[in-house]
Amino acid sequence: MRWLTLAAVLLAAALLTALELLLQPMYIGPVPAPVGTVLVLLTMPWLIHAAAEVSTTTAVAASPLAVWVVVLGVLGFAGPGGDVVLPATWQSFLLLVAGLLAGLLPLRRVVDSADARRSAERGADPRGMIRS
Repeated sequence: MRWLTLAAVLLAAALLTALELLLQPMYIGPVPAPVGTVLVLLTMPWLIHAAAEVSTTTAVAASPLAVWVVVLGVLGFAGPGGDVVLPATWQSFLLLVAGLLAGLLPLRRVVDSADARRSAERGADPRGMIRS
């Protein structure tokens, strides 16, 4: 059942990435409004934490970020029919940087807490010192 949850999280990551790509080049009048960036900043931490609830291994916790990068690369740079959905603009760079940071920061917290939990189970201090 837990792996079904992970499959749903990964599917959500793929669909959200496609939506972010479609919303990124939006304009409100003459002003660019990169809505895809806002969406990735709101959803990527949630996806990382949802995957970490299935398993605290780094690979499982990082899987939504990996799916995001793959879908972004496939649809953004080699889109359907050779179309480039992610042009070389500052909005595209913003989406890429925001998505990576929004995924890597919560992933670091998940990995650090898993390391601290493992250290506590072995009887060691989370800072690496052995308890007396």
